[in-house]
Amino acid sequence: MPTLFTRIIQRELPARIVYEDEHVVGFADINPQAPVHVLFVPRREIATLNELGAADADLVGRLVLAAAAYAKQEGFAESGYRTVFNCNRDAGQTVFHIHLHLLAGRVLAWPPG
Repeated sequence: MPTLFTRIIQRELPARIVYEDEHVVGFADINPQAPVHVLFVPRREIATLNELGAADADLVGRLVLAAAAYAKQEGFAESGYRTVFNCNRDAGQTVFHIHLHLLAGRVLAWPPG
């Protein structure tokens, strides 16, 4: 059964897509935790970071580079942004298709949660 994110990537479910290339899709989070909250997901389903192998290093790098490019494009790279991967339920992962959160648009406290 395809994940919610795969269904968004395949345009079966609506989303505000803000970034797209052959490997990565970025879309606005439906439950934003900051004024800017975008999820960057690989087109290929991988449930958690625990399933990644050495061959996936390029893909993970592409997620990070897509987030950085989006931050620059939208003009908040200099003021700052946060990127986060959650892995499994105790860390807050609710959709089991890896995704990189990009949060920006306000001062972000540390430590988080």
